[in-house]
Amino acid sequence: MTKIIKEMLPPDVRVARDTQDLLIECCVEFINLVSSESNEVCSREDKRTIAPEHVLKALQVLGFGEYIEDVYTAYEQHKLETMHDSLKGGGKWSTGAAMTEEEAAAAQQRMFDEARARMNGVVSAPKQPEANQSLES
Repeated sequence: MTKIIKEMLPPDVRVARDTQDLLIECCVEFINLVSSESNEVCSREDKRTIAPEHVLKALQVLGFGEYIEDVYTAYEQHKLETMHDSLKGGGKWSTGAAMTEEEAAAAQQRMFDEARARMNGVVSAPKQPEANQSLES
């Protein structure tokens, strides 16, 4: 947090240690507030996992609606950076074999299709990647 505070201010501005501590406490309290409300939104929807849309709804409920567009933009940027990092093979669960963008998009689409099928009550075996299917033929 100290680094963020310093990056946001002009180089000639100093921040007292007490002020830094106060800003950090404010950030912690804000995160607790948004997390708690996100959990409430999630619970009202009978969900067990807080999703990004729950956080966005919580911001609206708490009166921070003017920030939703910026928060959503930051979230989308984070998703792109995360996907880019995983394509390079630097992801947390990396096996060392990086996927091409097309392979990642196809895998993502398969996962979406499987999740959609589960949501609709259709139980099906996971589809094999196209590359593996051609090898089995």
